[in-house]
Amino acid sequence: MRSTVRRRHATGVAESTPSSRGTDLGDLLRRLRRRADLSQRELAARAGVPQPAVARIESGRAPDPRYRTVERLVRATGGRMRVDVEPSAAEQPTAAEQPTAPVPHDDMRDRAGRRYPAHLDVWEVHEPRDWPGAWWAEWYSLPARLYPLPLPPATYRLNRDYRDERREREAVRRSVTVRRVTGPTVPATAWRFVAELRGGELIGELRAHEESPHLRWGDGERAEEREAVLDGVLILARYRRLGIGRRLVQTLLEALGPVRVRALTEQPGISFLHACGFGIEASRPAAMRFEASVSGARPRRW
Repeated sequence: MRSTVRRRHATGVAESTPSSRGTDLGDLLRRLRRRADLSQRELAARAGVPQPAVARIESGRAPDPRYRTVERLVRATGGRMRVDVEPSAAEQPTAAEQPTAPVPHDDMRDRAGRRYPAHLDVWEVHEPRDWPGAWWAEWYSLPARLYPLPLPPATYRLNRDYRDERREREAVRRSVTVRRVTGPTVPATAWRFVAELRGGELIGELRAHEESPHLRWGDGERAEEREAVLDGVLILARYRRLGIGRRLVQTLLEALGPVRVRALTEQPGISFLHACGFGIEASRPAAMRFEASVSGARPRRW
């Protein structure tokens, strides 16, 4: 998709509610269609209405559609029609009371001035990783002049499974909570934080413990210093790369206050700790890895 993106800023409240100008039926239908995850063609087939009629209503080119047509379209999206007496200005519902959420990209237009499909997830492309067509983005760091293909200004995915997974991950990002676990199973010199969904499902965990530097180095002058060791951060594979691990680490740092925190890791943990604000300390001795032999296994030759 090689179209340009233009944004149209509304001058009033973009809510599908009764007002002195009437209801923005096109906006309401796009919201309902997005909630039902239906394209215009799919909605038209369900409602028994021609697809061009749906397009005209959503674009505002059908200012006075038949009530029966509107009812069939609304019911096809899983909604229902209700006729009320127009309320006064003081009784107008607020945005929080709206039955449908607005289409996130409804102000984006392509080069022909058309809206992007309301039921899809459309996002602007700022770098190759934002575009599914940039197959080289995960393996190469190329300057823009060497990109195999020019980046489009916006993109979307037609695959429903991918779209559902993306929306689920975004919902998890917004709803996940982090809390500290305390009790007799957690020592006073240790910390445990968990990341949970609203239903209580555990999707991430962090553990750390306190260590006295003078016990390791034998330096009595450092007896008053405190140091914490990050034992590990675990996130369910399907919820990684959502910032949950960084939230767990940030919560630990806020709870510790002015306490030094260190960690030992391998790739890809190095990149993760860098993203959390950790730096490599070259003054410490290099770590050596020891492995116990397994019974019946062939000994390793070094």
